[in-house]
Amino acid sequence: MKAPTLSRWFGRSEIAAPADIESAALRSDRFRLERESDWRRLDHIVSRMEKGGVRKVEDDDLLDLPKLYRIAASSLSVARETSLDAATIQYLEGLVQRAWFQVYGPRKGFFRWFRGFVFGGWSQAVREIWLDICIALFAMVAGAVVGWLLVTRDTEWYYRLVPEGLAGSRIPGASRENLLETVGTADGTVGLSAFAAYLFSNNAGVCILAFALGFAFGIPSLLLLIHNTAMLGAMLWLFFTGGAGIEFAAWLSVHGTTELFGILLSGAAGLHIGRSMAFPGQLSVLDAAAHSGRRAAVVMVGVVIMMIVAGVLEAFPRQLVAGTQDRFVIGGAFLAFWLAYFFLYRPPAAASGS
Repeated sequence: MKAPTLSRWFGRSEIAAPADIESAALRSDRFRLERESDWRRLDHIVSRMEKGGVRKVEDDDLLDLPKLYRIAASSLSVARETSLDAATIQYLEGLVQRAWFQVYGPRKGFFRWFRGFVFGGWSQAVREIWLDICIALFAMVAGAVVGWLLVTRDTEWYYRLVPEGLAGSRIPGASRENLLETVGTADGTVGLSAFAAYLFSNNAGVCILAFALGFAFGIPSLLLLIHNTAMLGAMLWLFFTGGAGIEFAAWLSVHGTTELFGILLSGAAGLHIGRSMAFPGQLSVLDAAAHSGRRAAVVMVGVVIMMIVAGVLEAFPRQLVAGTQDRFVIGGAFLAFWLAYFFLYRPPAAASGS
């Protein structure tokens, strides 16, 4: 039985003949010879960029790179349609893939990316989810109010809202002196580093959970925010009714202005994804989730930084600074910084990496 001819690959169903095979081979050789110089030049430019970046490539080569990439991509398309030899197709596939990454792929190093992230990228992402921040803030305030009112009505709610390990001697009926002891200072810095690491791990876990639950249309994220601030509302009730409310607020503000802000942003980021999935508009649910997820991921990278800061503040200044006024100054300064950074700081587009 005779082998099928190459002409069949061009849409004909004839039987192979030596002349047909020779003609196809000549056509393949001619195709390669006409374009091979461009392929090799593109391969040379891409190889130099892979080894040393843009600085290793001359200006003329950089200017010709997009054109050479399009030539190689067009050659690959023709080679596939005309079924040229497998080696040529495989070579062009690898070349086009490598060139695409250099032409369209990300070329920022970590430090350049981080600079763009800090100087504009993070704050811009936060501003873009302002509606979700407002919703999350409302949920947190509502949770604190509900926690206060529940304990006011029945003190048994305090034990349901505040874990025993966190409450300690902070229980209903405790004297002002006992409550003030729980918000006092440490005798030294021994062990505070480990304490800071523990607090960072715990706080980051809460934030990641609030973010991850957003994929269930954001509802679990809101419930988690309400639950956490209901516990806060219960503790505020305890200290204010015990006559130590101002001292507790100062003690909490040292790290709380950063920690609660981070929890707010993480819940808002999760809600942003959930809301986009519930109301995708003209996009598909998956496309809407992917689009909002990229923005929320930028916010969450920053939240991790905030949790590191909060852990350090909770383990050191909060435990070492005794004065109520000094504590309020620290907490207020960090709150002012975060508000200014997120909502007032507007760097040029070039600085933010956009």
